[in-house]
Amino acid sequence: MKTLVIVAHPNLNGGSNVNRAWRESLVGTDMNVRELYDLYPNWTIDIQKEQELLVSHDRIVFQHPFYWYSVPPLLKKYFDDVLTYGFAYGAGGDKLAGKEWVEAISCGGPLPSYQVGGYNRYSISELLRPIEATANLCQMLFRPAFTVNRSMNLSPEEIAESAKRYLAYISDPNLDISTPSKLFAKLSGGDSVVE
Repeated sequence: MKTLVIVAHPNLNGGSNVNRAWRESLVGTDMNVRELYDLYPNWTIDIQKEQELLVSHDRIVFQHPFYWYSVPPLLKKYFDDVLTYGFAYGAGGDKLAGKEWVEAISCGGPLPSYQVGGYNRYSISELLRPIEATANLCQMLFRPAFTVNRSMNLSPEEIAESAKRYLAYISDPNLDISTPSKLFAKLSGGDSVVE
């Protein structure tokens, strides 16, 4: 399975130990990694190139922090510019049909905050509904998201463990919708989840 990883963090090297560790875990693999903020500092996306890459891969992983319950702004622009009518949806827009869409998200808040009664009021899977709807419109298979909570408060050991689990998760050839909605993994008193 050919995997494309779209990394979208506006300050990958200076502001995210978790996303940087995840990115570093991909070095030496056969995955094609694209760092949007490095590639497009002026925000002018090479639409044809990005569409060609999407077509030539089977699994597309979008790695990013959870920004205001969504994606960072350049990734939103990527969706707007690249997932066009006639390419990703609409008449003749079946170029991505059957490909896998995987979200890999770092969240600042603890897991209990993403549930009924928590301060965010909703689970991450509920908050991802607009992204899942986008994948559905593109006829893509939306796989359960890989998430890590408390991302700003993890120890170096917890970050390293999350990077190992991230690589194992996005490399799993059998990722499918039969994956239980919540597989909990304890991280030294912390929490993370695959939703």
